[in-house]
Amino acid sequence: MNSNITSRFDMAAEIVNIAFDEFKTHHITRNYTGLIQRYYQLVEEDYGDPRSKRFPLMEHPLYTFGLVGIYLSWVLVIGPFFMRDRKPFQLRRTLVIYNAFQVALSAYMFYEHLMAGWLNYYNLKCQPVDYSDGPMSKRMLNLCYIYYLSKLTEFADTVFFVLRKKSSQITWLHVYHHSVTPLETWVLVKFLAGGNATFPNLLNNFVHVCMYFYYMMSAMGPEYAKFLWWKKYMTELQIAQFVLCIVHTTRALISTQCQFSKFISALLLLNSSIFFCLFMNFYMQSYRKAKDQKALAAEKSKMMELNNNNIDAVSANKVKVN
Repeated sequence: MNSNITSRFDMAAEIVNIAFDEFKTHHITRNYTGLIQRYYQLVEEDYGDPRSKRFPLMEHPLYTFGLVGIYLSWVLVIGPFFMRDRKPFQLRRTLVIYNAFQVALSAYMFYEHLMAGWLNYYNLKCQPVDYSDGPMSKRMLNLCYIYYLSKLTEFADTVFFVLRKKSSQITWLHVYHHSVTPLETWVLVKFLAGGNATFPNLLNNFVHVCMYFYYMMSAMGPEYAKFLWWKKYMTELQIAQFVLCIVHTTRALISTQCQFSKFISALLLLNSSIFFCLFMNFYMQSYRKAKDQKALAAEKSKMMELNNNNIDAVSANKVKVN
């Protein structure tokens, strides 16, 4: 048997034995919280990036889980209860400022992703994570943390929907997306700050520049509606983003020479595939709804035309009788 395969098998067997020993120890006292904490410590010691410890909220994932829990509590319970007997807030100026901020932040992160690697020395086919203390590696690490924080600021998207009573905008896809991305980006900073794992971020920043610019113009008032003819292309752009992610990750996954983690590549592929299916389903439903509304409007127009023709015919007969 190949020695490399044997060493990997021994390592996996050792990890499993450690996990069972820890479980037996904590199961006796039913200290399952301590068990989860211990498992996390084992993972952090072996795979955690020590450079990330200097960032707030990076010490433990429970902080991010807590923030997501607060977000879901507001969206699903507290917010609707608070707004139940209140009129919708307009928030026009707030929305313009918020969306302008997101445009600027996304544009900055897109530029930084290019300058910190993807435009200079990153290999599009396969790029492993650089854990050194080099200036470009640190630049990408800092960028990944800013990207993580940006996902926390995006909670405001749903908060504004609740305050404006735009319940139709709070879809399952919307809530799922805003709940999962902070957890994903926490893992990014803690374990994978660079390499292939940042390619989806690069694409996401570009999409968000377009998306928040659209939201900003929409919030500026109905007089700007004539400039928003490209609305229908936004979902298509998001779908294209996930297609590129799937192609990029699949290429790294099947390559025998790529040094980026196969396990992480598989998770990235799964995540991109899930979002592709969700956005595709949303796009198809929206397209079908728009098509049905167009058909209904055409049917109404036809009925009105028939009624007008009938009225004209009756009027003509009256004239002939007279």
